[in-house]
Amino acid sequence: MVVEPAQRIAKVEEYYFSKKRSEIAELEKKGADIIHLGIGCPDLQPLPEVHKSISEALYKPFSNAYQGYRGLPELREAFANWYKRIYHVEVNPASEILPLMGSKEGILLIHMAFVNPGDTVLIPDPGYPAYTAAAKLVGANIKYYNLKEENDWQPDFNELESLIDDKTKVMWTTYPGMPTAQQAKPGLFEKLISLARKKKFILVNDNPYSLILTQKANSLLQNPDALDVCVELNSLSKASNLPGMRMGAAFANKDVIDCILRVKSNYDNGMYKPIMEGAITALNAGDDWYKSINETYERRRKIGFAFLDKLGCKNYNHDTAGLFLWARVPERFKDGNECADYLLYEKSIFLTPGFIFGKNGDQYIRLSLCSPEDLMTKALNRLD
Repeated sequence: MVVEPAQRIAKVEEYYFSKKRSEIAELEKKGADIIHLGIGCPDLQPLPEVHKSISEALYKPFSNAYQGYRGLPELREAFANWYKRIYHVEVNPASEILPLMGSKEGILLIHMAFVNPGDTVLIPDPGYPAYTAAAKLVGANIKYYNLKEENDWQPDFNELESLIDDKTKVMWTTYPGMPTAQQAKPGLFEKLISLARKKKFILVNDNPYSLILTQKANSLLQNPDALDVCVELNSLSKASNLPGMRMGAAFANKDVIDCILRVKSNYDNGMYKPIMEGAITALNAGDDWYKSINETYERRRKIGFAFLDKLGCKNYNHDTAGLFLWARVPERFKDGNECADYLLYEKSIFLTPGFIFGKNGDQYIRLSLCSPEDLMTKALNRLD
């Protein structure tokens, strides 16, 4: 290479699933029939009218033109109506919503907008690896707070208090949890908001799973005055089965949105208009559509429970939410990685080892519900 790469990329590795997909592709080239139960990429179709909206928008005048950096006003209005109808949260579409190319974009933008080199970022362990990668790219001082099975994967507030310093800028949380599938206990969000207000940092809730296998759609912003110190990211990838469309949004107060926009507006030229038109349609889906999707996931979850039981996993959480099941591996395996390798190389089943989410995930595996019931049943039968 003529030029040495920037030092910042030496701090991050290629995403686990990027590397693993290449390995699995090689196995499949050699004839392996791999059943994919690892990645949380919804396989179900979106609301049928979404495709129609996109198709019709393709032929409208100026559909290929640059779009506004804040997205279509109608899209922001649709997001606002969605939050009011689903979460009972009032958000100003003119100033408190910023459409994103998926919530993953928001993770990097928030770090770039608020975190200087050496500033502290609090990240859950286990947690979504993108939080760590983005924090490393901006030179943050990362402090991990522990989530453990014996505490129902909820944070220890004594530990949080001890980790917070004068340079703490951002804390990440996500409930329903990824990878743990744990739901937030009553009062948790209120305590986190109080801590953020007291210690003067931004609390960010990454909330893409709140409509999947939950009895009530929770939002951090349901708490009074949460917008003073909070940001919520949400996504249509999971909620509306639109992972490839890359559509999400940040919900925050005007000052925070304006800071994020200052970064975003300098490296893209807005989203494709037909995609935004499709997203507007998706956001208007009725309760019956969400109910039908969850009925499918419920059937898959039962097969997933049977799979974990047959594998020998014990005492795992059955009160799950979101697209995953999370379980401690049987004692015959050294750790989750050994268990995942056994399933891949001996049974041709791909599950995700928990270590990629942090040290507290070493003894766990994660099973995705994003495969049809017949394939999940086929995987179950392979354990015979």
